[in-house]
Amino acid sequence: MNIRKNDKVIIIAGKDKGKTGEIAKVILGKNKVIVAGHNMISKHVKPNKDNKGGIQKLEAALDASNVAVVCQKCKKHMTPKIKIESNGAKSRVCRKCEAVIS
Repeated sequence: MNIRKNDKVIIIAGKDKGKTGEIAKVILGKNKVIVAGHNMISKHVKPNKDNKGGIQKLEAALDASNVAVVCQKCKKHMTPKIKIESNGAKSRVCRKCEAVIS
């Protein structure tokens, strides 16, 4: 998966299509990501000794194929490519402007 935590992404499919956000969590085994503040769902929670219960708003996971990384230099979304440096280190770069993605 080419997406990492804290990457700036744009949602390209689903109910929040076109919105941008930051990756809060990556779920590798299921190929899913959670974008902070987007794809919100309502969950009914029973009261217990820790919380009083009620309806909570939570961020649901999106499939990783429904988001694309946004380059900070050219401000376009793309799939990063892996570039191997001369010393053997790998880095992710933009396919359009060749800028390194942090």
